[in-house]
Amino acid sequence: MGVKVREKPKGSGTFWVFINHNGKRKSKKIGDEKTANEVAEKIKAKLILGELKVEKINQPSPTFKECAQLWISLPHEWKESTKENYEFNLKLHAYPVFGKRRIDEIKRKDFKVYFDNLLIKGLTRSTVALIKAPINGVFSYAVESELIENNPLNELKLTHKKRNFKVEPLNEAEVNQLLEHAKIFMDGYYYPHMLCALRTGLRIGELKALKWKDIDFEKRQIEVKRSCRNGRVTGTKNDKWRRVDMTPHLTETLKELRTYQKKLALKYGRQVSEWVFASRKGNIFDSMTFKNALNQCLKAAGLRKIRVHDLRHTYATIRLMRGHNVGDVSYQLGHSSIKMTYDVYAHWIPGHHKSEVDDLDNLHPNAPYTHPAKME
Repeated sequence: MGVKVREKPKGSGTFWVFINHNGKRKSKKIGDEKTANEVAEKIKAKLILGELKVEKINQPSPTFKECAQLWISLPHEWKESTKENYEFNLKLHAYPVFGKRRIDEIKRKDFKVYFDNLLIKGLTRSTVALIKAPINGVFSYAVESELIENNPLNELKLTHKKRNFKVEPLNEAEVNQLLEHAKIFMDGYYYPHMLCALRTGLRIGELKALKWKDIDFEKRQIEVKRSCRNGRVTGTKNDKWRRVDMTPHLTETLKELRTYQKKLALKYGRQVSEWVFASRKGNIFDSMTFKNALNQCLKAAGLRKIRVHDLRHTYATIRLMRGHNVGDVSYQLGHSSIKMTYDVYAHWIPGHHKSEVDDLDNLHPNAPYTHPAKME
């Protein structure tokens, strides 16, 4: 037997009494919390004495998949990429396990076992959190729709496992080797792309979505406003704009690139592309062709193969190893917090603050200490 009082919707000041008795359930809108609690106590007493009958629900609860599909179809303030990720994780992970089960039959222990098994299989905690997010949304919707009384995922914590970030950057000498060969490969076509990645730490999607109007050549700054993923231009990863500084050499290189694009447009009788790193046809460049170009340049330079994202790591590690301000590096990278920067690059930050620690002696400048044994 279960009789509960719940505010619905939250923050409204309106309270309901929910009854779940012998497989039958019923809900009733009461009003204020005090009255609702009084009604709940009377109902409990009548149920015990057998003086109250609860109507049986004719229709069974929907399955998890049915409930999820309805939730997804509702209007939400999501980015399109968020909706796609939710649908992907539900189809790949949740539906095969919970899809055919009734929403009211899935318990908290089921999810505890499910998520623990995902972690045991080797999925990272962040990946499991992405899988959990839409499932939690489905159950929150089920609670609001009065299909269930409580969300079994509330306060369900994932087993903590420290995330190991794989960072394989190039060192300064290797960067110089790469760029020298980038100047030669395809007559230097991809040199500006690689230089910008290595001098700003922009993500590949941010490079692709960079427009000429985002660049202030006088201030030597780039406004990072958008990203490109799966052929679609969206906001940045955390939906925040940021201004990234450009080195003098990068500034001049991009000026030359703009001049080249103007000449190319004039040659083929078309408008200058709005995209900084446009393809030869003036469209957003393809990630795979850039990746192949990077691999070719690395091979020609006699360097190990790295991912495109490691160009971003290279920017960060070189700056940090040079003793640059961690807060500024974090901001330029567009990290959501400086903690993220420390989590990823902590072991790349050298002990360059020793002189600052040594300066503590200046707080109380006394004569050098002499051990008493040496004074005898």
